[in-house]
Amino acid sequence: MTRLIIWRHGNTDWNAANRVQGQTDVPLNDLGREQARAAAPLLAGLRPDALVASDLSRAAETAAALAALTGLPVRSDARLRERHFGRWQGLTLTEVAEQFPAEYARWRAGDPDPGAEIETLDDLGKRVGTALTEAADAVPGGTVVVATHGGGARQGVGHLLGWESGVLRTVGSLQNCHWTELRHDDVRGWHLRSHNVGLVVAPAVADAV
Repeated sequence: MTRLIIWRHGNTDWNAANRVQGQTDVPLNDLGREQARAAAPLLAGLRPDALVASDLSRAAETAAALAALTGLPVRSDARLRERHFGRWQGLTLTEVAEQFPAEYARWRAGDPDPGAEIETLDDLGKRVGTALTEAADAVPGGTVVVATHGGGARQGVGHLLGWESGVLRTVGSLQNCHWTELRHDDVRGWHLRSHNVGLVVAPAVADAV
């Protein structure tokens, strides 16, 4: 049985500000790095055989925390990048709603192709799903940890499970540095074992002065 762990990256300043990242290369912040360090021992306990990450730094930095414990090399795969959010990238969601009201309304309603040069959900699912499949096929019967992004993770998982976008909308988003576990066998194919697993790491509170 092959096990696939799809791990969302840690927190960034743009996550905290509700700013659309998409494929903009935003690094982890201090909280994100702490989240990755806290999650890494749990994932190391699963005894991964391979480690793959999106080439965006927030995912690569997250994967590096696990690599430091396991000694595994991190293979980079650009297909694991987040959804490309076109003209929205760099804007806060409030700014998006103000500047692109029609497209924002379609996106909120679950339209898989809302416009504004945003990558379609179908294209996203196929792109990430293909990368996940190839990562798993490289280690048959083993455990692979893939560090990626929230939207990409959901659509990629949906692609492997054969779930329609309407079904995926009922599945909660991955929190930062949480993961989904899929398993594959010759009888059942891919199936969901667990979702949104991980530790909650609160932001550090500065001492009063």
